[in-house]
Amino acid sequence: MRIAVIGAGGVGGYFGGRLAQAGHRVQFLARGRQLAALRDRGLTLESAAGHTTISPIEATDDPAALTGADVVLVTTKLWDLAATARQIAGAVGPQTVVVPFQNGVDAVDLLAEAIPRERIAGGVAYIAATIREPGVIAQTGTIARLRVGPLAPQQRPVLHALTEAGTAAGYTAELVDDAERILWEKFVFLNAFSGLTSLTRQPAEAIRSDPDLRATFAASIGEVIRLAGHSGVQFAAGFESAQLQALDNLPPAMRSSMMNDLQAGNRIEAPWLCGAVVRRSAQAGLAAPVNQTIWAALKPYVNGRTS
Repeated sequence: MRIAVIGAGGVGGYFGGRLAQAGHRVQFLARGRQLAALRDRGLTLESAAGHTTISPIEATDDPAALTGADVVLVTTKLWDLAATARQIAGAVGPQTVVVPFQNGVDAVDLLAEAIPRERIAGGVAYIAATIREPGVIAQTGTIARLRVGPLAPQQRPVLHALTEAGTAAGYTAELVDDAERILWEKFVFLNAFSGLTSLTRQPAEAIRSDPDLRATFAASIGEVIRLAGHSGVQFAAGFESAQLQALDNLPPAMRSSMMNDLQAGNRIEAPWLCGAVVRRSAQAGLAAPVNQTIWAALKPYVNGRTS
């Protein structure tokens, strides 16, 4: 396959690297020190499955150089997504499928500002990976999973080929029928975990062991499940209790990436997480007091540290 990967961070670097290692033509759109390292030294993946370096790597900072892709994997941060859509629109051909892997449920709408909606599919990534240094992606743990699903029938053949390529490349790849549902399934837990860890500046153990914080976590989940139902998304029986079980199964020191960004003084994705719950709930006429409070408390930090 011909694959363009927009962003060479933890998600894009890892999965794009595995696909390149498996022999697919992968072009990375990157910038700065990461771009320079990819060009000079290739891409190194460090994981429990073993360390490997893929070299040479096709990498560019020019969106116009991305041509002929069967699939475009978009892994940039949410605040960059609308601008990214405008930059890569020219690389989206009549048969290209664009798969965003951002947190939240707004990615398709943001991309559709510049890319035909019928070319955009749904995607969810499960992995803990970061840039350890330029050109080096370090994975924590063993989970490496991509779930993709069509939002238009003509996308299925390309997505089927992508999942087969992913399985052969050594990560878990799944093609689902209900793309909307998988987006909301991840959003329910992620929103609550990112919001509570960021608000309290505390890891998973503190959230689950304190009765008040645990109840707040559960209430946040309930608000998003109600919002999903209003949007036409239904979950399997026991889904809500399974989210609390997932919290209990996390490593005690687990922190959300938004908490890490907050403490580092970086921009945070709150407008598209708890902020999106508040916005969408207001549009639907639903109350979301827990997410309203979390959003109000995090709003001053949205653009990063100012002093």
